[in-house]
Amino acid sequence: MTEHTHNDAIRRNSLREAALEEMAKFERRESEFRRKDRAERAADLRLPLDEIQVH
Repeated sequence: MTEHTHNDAIRRNSLREAALEEMAKFERRESEFRRKDRAERAADLRLPLDEIQVH
């Protein structure tokens, strides 16, 4: 029974690590998307991007 519990813990940790890695990838893609979107909108409005403060 202890071995079964240990295997479950290993599987959960593996799944947790995979989920955290996927979340980090998503956050990087989302951040890049927002940066590009902000730059495109600034260009469309002819606003200098370096003067726009994002909070």
